[in-house]
Amino acid sequence: MRFLLLLFVMGGLASPLRAEDGSVLRRSADHPPLLLTGHLRVDLFGQNRLWDHPLDDGGEQGAPLPQEKSPWLAAGFSLLVPGSGQFYAKSYWKAALFFAIEAAVVTAAIAYDRKGDDQTAEYQAFANQHWSVTRYAEWTEQNFSLQGEFQWDQGNGIVNWDELNRMERTVGGWYSHTLPPYGSQQYYELIGKYPQYNQGWDDAPPSFTYGDPLTPRFLSYSADRGEANTYYDRASTAVTVAVVNHIVSALDAAWSASMYNSDIRAEASVQRIPAGDGMVDVPVLRVSYRF
Repeated sequence: MRFLLLLFVMGGLASPLRAEDGSVLRRSADHPPLLLTGHLRVDLFGQNRLWDHPLDDGGEQGAPLPQEKSPWLAAGFSLLVPGSGQFYAKSYWKAALFFAIEAAVVTAAIAYDRKGDDQTAEYQAFANQHWSVTRYAEWTEQNFSLQGEFQWDQGNGIVNWDELNRMERTVGGWYSHTLPPYGSQQYYELIGKYPQYNQGWDDAPPSFTYGDPLTPRFLSYSADRGEANTYYDRASTAVTVAVVNHIVSALDAAWSASMYNSDIRAEASVQRIPAGDGMVDVPVLRVSYRF
């Protein structure tokens, strides 16, 4: 829908027009008549676009209305880089806001991920120094009187992992898990999570059963591992916020482009209307609002 406010300033006419027969206007007796066609658009505007007509100051073209923005293109821009669609739609403050959010969450994600990596390297080095699979297996074999039943020790520090896991399954009860392969993420998680692995730490007491206090190193290691996981969780949250920012920015960019296209436009130009054998330039101010 378009609302048009038309202001015609008939300043180009030397004297007031007067009606003679309802279809002809004369400026004066010695001027040719201004013929009316009865077609309002032709009588008042001649052609369709105001800005297609030359001005009276040297023949320059009137300035066209600003080019409309594509909501789809704006959304695509912001989906890739938040804020770019708003910039395209000339909504500069919102462009800066979405871009700032993107920069902040990406920086946070990278920072927390690096902290998680550093913390992981620290607690894994601590585990390699203070936790031993051999110590854990020996204590399990002796405590549950399983000597000779499982060939988990192959000598020279080499552990038969299949035999170790079979021994853990045989014990059962509070031995609720089998130890994952050395160096895996689950390996480092389990040795600081379940009481059955308490006896692998080098400060473990000779005797231990489920419910006894865990060693200080077990608890310290568990806290360090938990801190690393917290860093990774924060990095994941930042990534999630970044994804949401892309989506919201895309939607807002489409809306901003639509609003840009619907903004009030003002144009001042000179309109030619038919007058006798020629045309008369009439100043016209048009203000339009489209939605």
